Amino acid sequence: MSTIPPPQGAGHPYRDPARSVDERVADLLARMTLEEKAGLMFHTITALEDEEYAPGEPGAPLISADLADMVQRASMSHFNVVDTAEPYEMARWHNAVQEMAAGTRLGIPVTFSTDPRHSFSDTVGASLHAGPFSAWPEAIGLAATRDPELVFEFADIMRREYLSVGFRVALHPQIDLATEPRWARQSGTFGSDAKLTGELVQAYVRGLQGETLGAASVSAMVKHFPGGGPQKDGEDPHFAHGKEQIYPGGMREHHLEPFKAAIAAGCSQMMPYYGQPIGTDWEEVGFGFNKGVVTGLLREQLGFQGIVCTDWGLITDSVIFGEMHPARAWGVEHLSVSERAAKALDAGCDQFGGEECPEVVVELVRSGRIPESRIDASVRRLLREKFVLGLFDECRYVDPWEAAETVGRADFKALGAAAQRRSITVLTDGPLPLSGRPKLYVENVDPAVAARYGEVVDTPAEAEFAVLRLRTPYEERPNKFESFFHSGTLAFEEPELARILALLATVPVLVCVNLERPAVLPEIAECAAALIADYGASDEALLDVAFGRAKAEGRLPFELPRSMAAVAASRPDVPHDTADPVFPYGAGILL
Repeated sequence: MSTIPPPQGAGHPYRDPARSVDERVADLLARMTLEEKAGLMFHTITALEDEEYAPGEPGAPLISADLADMVQRASMSHFNVVDTAEPYEMARWHNAVQEMAAGTRLGIPVTFSTDPRHSFSDTVGASLHAGPFSAWPEAIGLAATRDPELVFEFADIMRREYLSVGFRVALHPQIDLATEPRWARQSGTFGSDAKLTGELVQAYVRGLQGETLGAASVSAMVKHFPGGGPQKDGEDPHFAHGKEQIYPGGMREHHLEPFKAAIAAGCSQMMPYYGQPIGTDWEEVGFGFNKGVVTGLLREQLGFQGIVCTDWGLITDSVIFGEMHPARAWGVEHLSVSERAAKALDAGCDQFGGEECPEVVVELVRSGRIPESRIDASVRRLLREKFVLGLFDECRYVDPWEAAETVGRADFKALGAAAQRRSITVLTDGPLPLSGRPKLYVENVDPAVAARYGEVVDTPAEAEFAVLRLRTPYEERPNKFESFFHSGTLAFEEPELARILALLATVPVLVCVNLERPAVLPEIAECAAALIADYGASDEALLDVAFGRAKAEGRLPFELPRSMAAVAASRPDVPHDTADPVFPYGAGILL
């Protein structure tokens, strides 16, 4: 360890809010040991403790030994919180961690981040269920509304809810183009259209950050540069069998358009994807290791000056749900952990996502492989953001009572519920809107909710009308972690398809399909009395639309293919590329 003397009192320039940010960064950087600098370059996962405390009850929230060790010994100060609790308790836990960090040698505050947590899905490694937060459609549903003002309003509400519990970095928006129908991550995107995605990401970034990043901002980490949509066979590069990204349609530049829009909006951070580009003039290594992409394209060509954080788990193997997963070091699997870290640093990355091994960076510098000046360049960016966000000053702590009042506020929930209704896409309307109180048979709909709209009956034979909610099909995968990433077939297969068609032949049925990916449903579309798509909507939202109590405004954010053969024949980098789709991009009836 260095023998740099510790700061004495509050008079040091980096502690003085009257000084400029550049002065404060320079002063603090000069006081940091190499070990402290290395710790700043790791952005890993942590969780809230299970123990809960009633408001006003004595006793501090529990901080795990692992988290305390990372903050106090390893000098780490960036953490992705992957679970949830009541807002009051989240805020108290946040303050307890900040107080612990304030007691370290330099008192560098912690930056907490989060994956999306305002939706209906809960995909480990990608998003969390809304829980106490206001519930909105998935990003793909916001895209269905085609309304930048709505996206801005959502992002602004998200900002206020995040700030109240101490989240200062959003690990989103995800602006990959949904051009490969089988890809598992489409529900987090704004669909397949580059122009619309560019408009919506600008609204999203402004809602989170404001016109400029400041004390009232949540920093937006835009992902996944340079666009993760064109995955070979639609497989996801979290897993080795999905690592290849291909551009048979020559549309590589097209996938950059949303990122150009995000940079123009001032996004503060950027995350390169896991994917390994194949058959291009880029080096065939994952984007986090790719100097031509991170430094050459993102920094030099597109002019991005913010923080670049790798996607999670690039350099070390990890155990997830008790199963071993190799590092997502695609194209550099043969390199050692330290060699992978060096290659990512050489590429231009500032932070390692999902990793907690600062000693690797320390050794790279001590051995002469990486100059300390290279480390300083990244640490300077990371420190600057903490200062700009006010974390060294008035924004270090949050008010638990304000968190309890802000998260899931009634008006926020009402706006989210209205957005759910707006995003619903009517593909065929048939007898809609329904009237009166018909005898209803329902499947995958809460009967207690349906009873507010009609008389719920036990069998289709008794019904005048039926409501059936479905989800886009997917293939079961044996790996526990991969089972959360719905991949493979999009088609309803036997015997489930025969069962659905038999119901459609018995009684007029409103079929609502949740489109986390583009479902293949030609037979269902032909036989349903009415067909609706949702992207995260309550039973109340669906039935309000069905009975004419709310207006559905959604339009398809991607096309719905006619067959899996058409999907397999399409080019993964080309939008709207399947032959003779059942419903084209933009389909939707205003009801």
